[in-house]
Amino acid sequence: MDLPPKKTPQKGGPPQSPSSRRSSRLRILAGDPTDFSPPFQIQRPKRQLMPFVFNSPHSGRHYPTSFLKASNLDPISLRRSEDSFVEELFAGVVELGAPLLHANFPRAFLDVNREPYELDPAMFSDMLPPHVNTRSVRVASGLGTIPRMVTDSTEIYRNQITYAEADLRIKHLYLPFHEALRSLLQETMTTFGCAVLIDCHSMPSLGLEDPAGNNQSDDIRPDIVLGDRYATSCSPELTDIAERTLQGLGYSVSRNNPYAGGFNTEHYGRPAQGLHAMQIEINRALYMDEKRISRLRRLKRVKKDMTQLAHQLGAAAPNFLIPPRQSDAAS
Repeated sequence: MDLPPKKTPQKGGPPQSPSSRRSSRLRILAGDPTDFSPPFQIQRPKRQLMPFVFNSPHSGRHYPTSFLKASNLDPISLRRSEDSFVEELFAGVVELGAPLLHANFPRAFLDVNREPYELDPAMFSDMLPPHVNTRSVRVASGLGTIPRMVTDSTEIYRNQITYAEADLRIKHLYLPFHEALRSLLQETMTTFGCAVLIDCHSMPSLGLEDPAGNNQSDDIRPDIVLGDRYATSCSPELTDIAERTLQGLGYSVSRNNPYAGGFNTEHYGRPAQGLHAMQIEINRALYMDEKRISRLRRLKRVKKDMTQLAHQLGAAAPNFLIPPRQSDAAS
C-alpha cells in the first residue's frame, strides 16, 4: 500500500552558484519563507489509537512584515483567505489518539492545497519554466499555489514578483509540509493497514463578496460540507458516518456541493489502496465573527462537536477501510 507519488517538477536549468543564490535572496521583496519558524506544527498523541490524520492547511496566521508591505491589502483583508481557528476546532483529536498537522504560514502567502507549481503568469515579472501548470481552473481564478488574489477577488500584490521567490516558498514551505503529511499517512498505514486523511477547512457563510464587502450572491451555505470527490477519494460508508453524526449534532450537511475536495483530497485519496481522504468545510458563522476575524463563544461548542465527530469516525470498524485483499488475508 504505497502512498501517491510526489508531485515534483522536472528540474531544469543550470545549478545556481552560492553567489547567485545570495543575490536571489537579496531580490526578495514580498516575504522570506525562512521567516516562518517553524513553518508548520504536528501535534502528536502519546500513542496513535485510530487510523486518522487531521490536517489544517489554511489556518496559518503569521504574516511577515515584508509580505504586508508588498501587499495592496490591509491585514484583515488578507486574513479573509484564512481558515481562521480551524486548528483549534480540531485540537481535541489529539487526545483521542490522532495526529493534527497545521500550517503556520497563511494561505495568502502559499497554498498547500494546490499542485506544487500552479502559478499565474500574470503575477510574475519573468518567464515561468516549462514544468509550471499555468492553465488550471485554480490559476484562472487567481488562487494558485502562490495566490494572486484573496477569495473576494482582490489583488494581493502591489507589483509583480519573481519566479525565484515563488520557487523559494515552494521549496522551503510547500515541499516540507507535504513531506510531513506523507510521513504521517505512511506511519498510519504501517500501523493500521489503512489511513484516513481528514482535510479541515472553513468557508464563508455567504457567497463571494465584491471588494466593497457587498454580497454578490444569495448563496447561503449549509453548516458543513463534506467533500469526497463524489465518492472517489474516500469510502462512501465513512462519509455516511460523518454525515449522520453531524446531522445528529444538529448541523445541516451537504456532500460535494459547493466543495468536493481540493488537491489534497484528490491527490491522497486512494480507497482501493486503503488510503482515504475526506474534506470538511465548516461555515465560519458558526464559530467566528467573519468581519473582525475573531472567535465567538460558540467556538467551544463547535470544537466539542468536531471532537465527537472524530470519536465516531474512529469508533467505526476499520474493515471497510482496508482493501479487500488485505481483509481477506487477515480473516
